[in-house]
Amino acid sequence: MSDEPKDLPPAAQRALAEAEDRRRKAEADAKARPKELGGRDGPDPARYGDWEKKGIAIDF
Repeated sequence: MSDEPKDLPPAAQRALAEAEDRRRKAEADAKARPKELGGRDGPDPARYGDWEKKGIAIDF
């Protein structure tokens, strides 16, 4: 938090610190998960609506 401007109100400084803590925790959680084997390549189909692979509709 040392590189942040000092002219921010205390509430803004706290919010930035909390966001950084959440970001670090999310990165640590992502590293702790096991790597998926045999999963889809590319974006998540539930998020992007791509329900086919090589022209074949898939269901998971």
